[in-house]
Amino acid sequence: MSRIGKKSVSIPKGVKLSFNNGTVLVEGPKGKLSLPIPSSITVETKDDKVLVDRKSNDKQSRANHGTIRSRLLGMIKGVTDGHKKKLEIHGLGFRAQVQGQKITFNLGFSHPVVFDIPADVKVKAPSPSEIELESFDNVQLGNVAASIRRIKPPEPYKGKGIRYSGEVVKRKQGKTVTK
Repeated sequence: MSRIGKKSVSIPKGVKLSFNNGTVLVEGPKGKLSLPIPSSITVETKDDKVLVDRKSNDKQSRANHGTIRSRLLGMIKGVTDGHKKKLEIHGLGFRAQVQGQKITFNLGFSHPVVFDIPADVKVKAPSPSEIELESFDNVQLGNVAASIRRIKPPEPYKGKGIRYSGEVVKRKQGKTVTK
């Protein structure tokens, strides 16, 4: 039995959970999310708690058991509190400017890079070298943050590029000149 999957998820006040044709719908003050449930997993509610169980013991069902429970927990947290991700820009002259739902990056390329942000994601730039993303959908937030990081990932010699806040970039030594 999955140790994570067998833990129950509590439903806070203000969150509505409903089931519809193999899909779980979660509605809260920040938005609404849906998650398709595999046929080998059962989800039920009892006393303001969500219980996730599996019908069979095959490998895929065991893998889905903890994943579905974690996704439901993330969805409930998202519609009540929301999720946040921070990105840092390292490099001389590298900067970002937010204009509505677009971010313009100057990252040492011959042209500025303009990135469109989806409507469900809020973006702020407290300084030219920091970006803060906020959304109620953790999956979409992670995809947007990964797409931004993919524009200029941190390189291993000087560490220049876009990285997650707190991410450690393993540095290489570089060439040494011998005489």
